Amino acid sequence: MKKMFLIVFVLFVASQLWAQDKMEKKEDRNFRIPLIGEKAPSFTAESTNGVINFPEDYSGNWKILFSHPQDFTPVCSSEILELGNLQDQFDKLHTKIVVVSTDPVATHIQWKKALEELNYKDRGTVKIKFPLVDDENLIVAREYGMIHGATNSTRTVRGVFIIDPDNIIKAIYFYPMNIGRSTEELVRTITALQVAAKNNVLTPADWKAGNDVLVPYLPTPGTKNAEETLKDVYKIAWFMTYKKLSM
Repeated sequence: MKKMFLIVFVLFVASQLWAQDKMEKKEDRNFRIPLIGEKAPSFTAESTNGVINFPEDYSGNWKILFSHPQDFTPVCSSEILELGNLQDQFDKLHTKIVVVSTDPVATHIQWKKALEELNYKDRGTVKIKFPLVDDENLIVAREYGMIHGATNSTRTVRGVFIIDPDNIIKAIYFYPMNIGRSTEELVRTITALQVAAKNNVLTPADWKAGNDVLVPYLPTPGTKNAEETLKDVYKIAWFMTYKKLSM
């Protein structure tokens, strides 16, 4: 009887340890997300454009790190094609795009080739100039918190990190795997960040290039740059002051 009890006890302890180990491994997949204002984590990886060192290779430019779950899937394909369609616009904004997933570079190359043969939305074919990064070993996913274990333990969610010329993270957002992102919103956000940084202003909800901006505070008349700041300013309320800005 004692022997039987001992066997049952050992099996129970072993099952508990196995369950705990399994849980810890699952939790290990929930990596920390770097935050706005922090330095963008660095990585070196193979890509369709060769080996890249991110973000150092793109210092001095704005950058978009754009993760997606899997090559040769419909939503991801639509996103890459839309990014490809806006490449000239991103170039005008001095913004470099880097796309990453956990697929190997060989798969990226075949996917890129297939995408470049498509006449998407009757716009003609497009050459994809930005790199598709191989993150099969999850190094980038780990550094940027792109694996959300409750969703999938091996595939990255739809993550976006917007990074400034000094390699500081300025904006972040994540979408679930079944919802495609708005590439026009990427353009709008990059434009707003650049306008805000250059002019020391704020952009209101739904702001678009050419719209009026918000002034964070009004300088005292007679102080340095006061005249320029107060030019073309108007108030909606004592806590909301707008300014017409020449783009």
